[in-house]
Amino acid sequence: MGLYTIKLPDVGEGIAEAELGVWKVAIGQIVREDDILTEILTDKAAVEIPSSVSGKVVWLGGEAGDTVSIGADLIRLEVDGAGNTAAEASVKKLASSAPAAAAAPSAAPVAKARPAAPAPKAKPEVSGAAPTQQRAEGENPLTTPSVRKRARDLGVDLRRITGSGPAGRITHEDLTHYHQTGGRVAAGVARRTQRTGETEERVIGLRRKIAERMALSKSRIPHITIVEEVDVTYLEDLRRQINKARAETQGKLTVLPFVIRAIVDAVADQPIMNAHFEDEDNILRKFEGVHVGIATQTPRGLIVPVIRHAEAMNLWDSATELRRLAGDARDAKTNTDALSGSTITITSLGPLGALATTPIINYPEVAIIGINKMEVRPHWDGAHFVPRRKMNISCSFDHRVIDGWDAAIFVQKLKSLLEAPALLLLED
Repeated sequence: MGLYTIKLPDVGEGIAEAELGVWKVAIGQIVREDDILTEILTDKAAVEIPSSVSGKVVWLGGEAGDTVSIGADLIRLEVDGAGNTAAEASVKKLASSAPAAAAAPSAAPVAKARPAAPAPKAKPEVSGAAPTQQRAEGENPLTTPSVRKRARDLGVDLRRITGSGPAGRITHEDLTHYHQTGGRVAAGVARRTQRTGETEERVIGLRRKIAERMALSKSRIPHITIVEEVDVTYLEDLRRQINKARAETQGKLTVLPFVIRAIVDAVADQPIMNAHFEDEDNILRKFEGVHVGIATQTPRGLIVPVIRHAEAMNLWDSATELRRLAGDARDAKTNTDALSGSTITITSLGPLGALATTPIINYPEVAIIGINKMEVRPHWDGAHFVPRRKMNISCSFDHRVIDGWDAAIFVQKLKSLLEAPALLLLED
């Protein structure tokens, strides 16, 4: 038997490090060649890492949420044959990674070890330690006698551990994790407090990237949002007629291809809307190509695949590309190239949408178009109230480079095109 080390591969994009996602394997588990071990998370995508050999997992190179350098040891397997790792060096590294494992009873689960340094002893002042348990003065931690004895042997104060068991009971797993990590909260694991039933969960992966992007956008960009009502009665009538005639041969059209076409026509008059503002260098970069980002909700979170050169597409080309991107997003097949390079973004909640939203700009873009739900509303035609199908569009702009007047002109252009959709078919 030998040991085989798999290192974190270079996934492109020029990155030097990546964030670990949730492990798909555990120590002691048998894996086969090509089984997925984990996924690594970059600013733009999640990349699955398969095993290049078959064997038993004996070491993991970090926890979900940790940052690992490209080329660093990711996982170690016990394999048939010689392997690729010297046994002496591996044993020394494994011993230094988890010194507390030997002290734990055999019945207690072993937490994942970190490769960089020995696990620190539990100290109240450790940076990044788990929050202390909120207990009333003099209240004892809820746990079993065996856990209390282990804690005394390890020198751990149970009052500093947040229990994950029923009613906040501290388990052997909680104690092992606290002792081996110095009190850090386990990544991706919800932990229930003893007093209130609240949970704590470390934000990692795509959700953390979304949080960082949203915070960046709101902290740097002064948003101005304009909401306008659009009468889409004619658009819906035209769309139904087209789909009835061409759906079987060219596929169905949704509203989004019409919106994309309207954006292309509108930015032709106002190129500043199809731009990036690189505020650190005070550069406004305008683009000839219209690369439309489509904010898409997936089980992993919100991603923005890009329809490139929408100005060169007709309605059916856009619809085909939308279906392809949506399918890839659902199946987690979206690659990094498909998630970069947008110059203006559309966001839509579909039928779940509200009357109005305040979209957050996809930094460093300068404009985003929000599509809200359609509904039948009464419309005064000068003599009577008549039913019309309407929806609101909510458009946000970077007020540093786009004035309110120019933003209003852009929104009115979109409105006029969507209310007279035959104009969008002229080039087609």
